Amino acid sequence: MLLKGNDSFWLRIIYIVSFLVSAAVAFLILGPRPEGIEGIVDVSSLPTLNAILNGSTGILLIYGYVLIIQKKRQAHKNVMLISFACSTAFLISYIIYHWFKSGPKEYIGDLQELYYFILITHIILAAIIIPLALITLYRGWNDHIGKHRKIAKITLPIWLYVSITGVMIYYMLYW
Repeated sequence: MLLKGNDSFWLRIIYIVSFLVSAAVAFLILGPRPEGIEGIVDVSSLPTLNAILNGSTGILLIYGYVLIIQKKRQAHKNVMLISFACSTAFLISYIIYHWFKSGPKEYIGDLQELYYFILITHIILAAIIIPLALITLYRGWNDHIGKHRKIAKITLPIWLYVSITGVMIYYMLYW
């Protein structure tokens, strides 16, 4: 598939943004922090907010899918944009949380294998969903319906998986 003109430009931007976001998240979790930054802001409520945003994203994705099956294109577009906004708000909250709280929380439950399977697949697919979601939204927004449908069939299940497993990870860590 060859892209021409403006599409090629925006796809390059999407790939660059996706890489930078993934690199920033990896750095925030694994990289060094300035001395004294941890605990400077109370971020203890952010994991709950993150789970709510992930759950809301999942519900909105399903609702958006129902709307497009019902051929309600404008409502579908609106709901998918709100879903993307929820994911973006999650990402911002997640970054803030990991900036002010050093390292990931350790899982201490009895389901180690299940937890790490969910966590590893969630992390990998979360990185993959960034460009997929952006491309899917770009194509839908610009009414490239054929291309949008084709990639949406891949994007939707991955995005749902990331949203649902995000909530599962929260429950496994905090309940």
